[in-house]
Amino acid sequence: MAGEEDPTNRRRAGRGTFARLLTFLSPYRASLAVSSVLAIASQVAGIFVPVLTGVVIDELGDDRETRVLVAGIAAIVALGLVRGVLMLGRRIISGRQALAVEYDLRDNLYAHFLRLSFGFYDRNQTGQLMSRATIDLQSVRFFLGYGLIFFAQHVVTIVVVTAVLVVYSWELALVALGITPAIIAIAYRYSRVSHPVLRQVQEKLGDVSTVAEESIVGVHVVKAFAQEEPREERFAHATDEVFERTLAANRQRALYVPLLTFLPLVAQAAVLLVAGRMVISGSLSLGDFFAFNLLLAMLVMPLRMIGMWVGQAQRAIAAGDRIFEILDEPEEVADPPAAQPLPPGPGHVRFEGVDFGYEPGQLVLEGVDLDIPAGRTVALIGRTGSGKTTLAALVPRFYDVTAGRVLVDGTDVRDVLRRTLRHEIGVISQDPFLFSASVRDNIAFGLPDAGHETVEAAARAAQAHEFVLDLPHGYDTVIGERGITLSGGQRQRIAIARALLIDPRILVLDDATASVDATTEARIRAGLREVMRGRTTIIIAHRLSTIALADEIVVLEHGRIVARGTRAELLEESPLFREIHDHGLLQQVVPG
Repeated sequence: MAGEEDPTNRRRAGRGTFARLLTFLSPYRASLAVSSVLAIASQVAGIFVPVLTGVVIDELGDDRETRVLVAGIAAIVALGLVRGVLMLGRRIISGRQALAVEYDLRDNLYAHFLRLSFGFYDRNQTGQLMSRATIDLQSVRFFLGYGLIFFAQHVVTIVVVTAVLVVYSWELALVALGITPAIIAIAYRYSRVSHPVLRQVQEKLGDVSTVAEESIVGVHVVKAFAQEEPREERFAHATDEVFERTLAANRQRALYVPLLTFLPLVAQAAVLLVAGRMVISGSLSLGDFFAFNLLLAMLVMPLRMIGMWVGQAQRAIAAGDRIFEILDEPEEVADPPAAQPLPPGPGHVRFEGVDFGYEPGQLVLEGVDLDIPAGRTVALIGRTGSGKTTLAALVPRFYDVTAGRVLVDGTDVRDVLRRTLRHEIGVISQDPFLFSASVRDNIAFGLPDAGHETVEAAARAAQAHEFVLDLPHGYDTVIGERGITLSGGQRQRIAIARALLIDPRILVLDDATASVDATTEARIRAGLREVMRGRTTIIIAHRLSTIALADEIVVLEHGRIVARGTRAELLEESPLFREIHDHGLLQQVVPG
């Protein structure tokens, strides 16, 4: 928990986060300087109003009172206009700066999301990630875009007004500023206690996003199992957590902000008492009395705003912590500095002494040696959890091996550019993801510039062309989010066409026909048999009909290869294969 961190480390981390947030303002130093100058100038212009007011009051008893009054009012109006123009310019510039900073932050965060490996997404919830890309970014944007300007504006106001007050009466200035050390001490204390609570608020908001995202994406499952009320209760619990943490933050604010508001008023009351006596004694003019108190009123607002600014800064730092946790996440699977494109080749795949585990010390694959000659089709079978999908995922380098090597055409996959490697490997998963775009765009996802003939050829090979033509707008039909408007079999065929379009030298079929009926599977299988000809293919399947496409079968058990051969050879030589085969763990598809 954030609240349990060592206070010294927490403060040091907060300072580091603040410094890093400021780096996002580096490209906008010019606009920051201009908006700061405009903000300061508008405040300075405002300071002259009390001074002019005091002059007018002191001159009212003079014979020139009408001329002085008119001149004073005209000057005040002119200052008001000047200040309005300055504030307008500052708001336009700082507003654009705030949006630009948010754009840069979001762009960096999204780009880093796309670079992160599968392992990162295995460990993190989508809702938490979306919360950091939206709610946390807005907190940072508001602070960098407006908060710093307001802070600079208030600091300048305090300094300039204090200097003017000293000019009027250093005794009164001491009375007015005597309370400042107490205000600074309270503001510092507020910043220390608010940061962990505000960070918890940001984290709980992420939990709310997670529950909402899961319930919306999985709404069909929720309704199918009549789980609306339990999901509603879970969402209510998440929002209750946000409510409780926010309430705690508000309690802190309710304690400290009124105190920070009250102390300047105490100083103002003390000044009124002392200044009133000075006016009565004749050591202070009535005009100076009014000017001093009007200036002091200008000083009260910045001092009162210290608490608000501290709270805003701490919220931005808490949000920045969460954003930098993502930006600091290393690319577990990254291109090495000397990475080269994957050399041309026929698609020879070789696993040499491969160990792999998702968690340290927990191997999923151990000592795997497997040679798949170019153009061969190998089926991987085994009980659930035996490592079939994991083994196939190492070929496109979705994960890096813990030990050993994976070679494609004699080159270690860790030594080549991932982009060129994955362009040569077509992966078709059991549960394909389709985008909310046209059928054409989904098929051409890996090759956006592909012509219609190429897209259609891939669709025909995947046995998708006929049903696509039956859609309202054919290949231009926009399918729903995640392909929800299509059947499972239709989504699978679109995914197969998407993989075939890039003309990969290696195909990985992860139970790719599991969602289709027997008749459709037979048609897809015929198409696959044609496109697999001369192409290295790795099949993960649970149907005998799909395994029949393979030249060789590899049996895995507890992450190790325990047998390999043809179906006939394994039925004779492998007890595990016979058990899987005879007990229905390999499904026999019966046309119907």
